[in-house]
Amino acid sequence: MTSLAALLREIRACTLCAEHLPLGPRPVVRASLSARILIVGQAPGRRVHETGVPFNDPSGERLRDWMGVTREEFYDERAIALAPMGFCYPGTGAGGDLPPRPECAAAWRERLLSQLRRVELTLVIGRYAHAYHLRAAKRSVTDIVRGWREHAPALFPLPHPSPRNLLWLRRNPWFERELVPQLREQVRSVLERPTGFGA
Repeated sequence: MTSLAALLREIRACTLCAEHLPLGPRPVVRASLSARILIVGQAPGRRVHETGVPFNDPSGERLRDWMGVTREEFYDERAIALAPMGFCYPGTGAGGDLPPRPECAAAWRERLLSQLRRVELTLVIGRYAHAYHLRAAKRSVTDIVRGWREHAPALFPLPHPSPRNLLWLRRNPWFERELVPQLREQVRSVLERPTGFGA
């Protein structure tokens, strides 16, 4: 079996979608065998592509607030794995960033997830992640997130924390009133639980 370190080297060298990527390939992923929380986003935005740091933008600031974690905790890959549905910036269309390239999940997702055996909590963000991880392609993001109790405490479906979703947050005040406190409690519980496993 390929080690996680070797697999991450393969992923970071991937050029599978190069012809479709306006800025070229730059896979962005973070993971370790000791990770207990997995964050599944959509795909890197332009700023993340430029820096190589996932959620290094206003979306990341809001996500960290929802989770109740510091920036240092968020980027501690010994505890938190960051693995979007597409590892490269897909470009921008009329309505914002394009969907993650489907070739990415087909090539890498199962191989990567099979290595993350210590994950206790998964955050599934946005409709492309919902479709893959919850087999929920035909349900709206609102319906899926509203049904979060069906999946908690091991998995929390979330809307995208993008500033573009401020209207959604205003229309769905139950999200920050009901789901976010439970998410913070579960994140803290997982991060503070002794694992007995070296990084």
